Amino acid sequence: MTEKIKTLQIIHLGVCAGTIIAYFIIGDISLETLNIPSIDSNSILYLIIPVLAFVTSSILFKAQLKQIDPKLKLEDKLPVYQTASIMRWAVLEGAAFLILILKPEFIIFGLLLIVYLIFLRPTEERITNDLSDY
Repeated sequence: MTEKIKTLQIIHLGVCAGTIIAYFIIGDISLETLNIPSIDSNSILYLIIPVLAFVTSSILFKAQLKQIDPKLKLEDKLPVYQTASIMRWAVLEGAAFLILILKPEFIIFGLLLIVYLIFLRPTEERITNDLSDY
């Protein structure tokens, strides 16, 4: 089981590192870009992107975990958990890139998505907690 968790952690590291590198190269992050931009009626859509990504990723993750047969052992549930995690990370990464490309002034919200993505690092404890309900 430890090897499967390490594989999932390496995938997670790759997703996080790729997004962070892209933000530093494309985003040209400085102290001025970290200010909260002025929000008007035209830019409200770009605030919805991170919120929608957070909600969608959580819904997809939980929907995927609900497909697990509760009679299976923890180790047998890992492939479904891996798929659910990758789907969740992909939605968050995609939203971060959308913000970076479409509205670079809102880069702070993309950075918040990246921080959340880093927080979702798979550990044995987190996997056990997530799978205990299913």
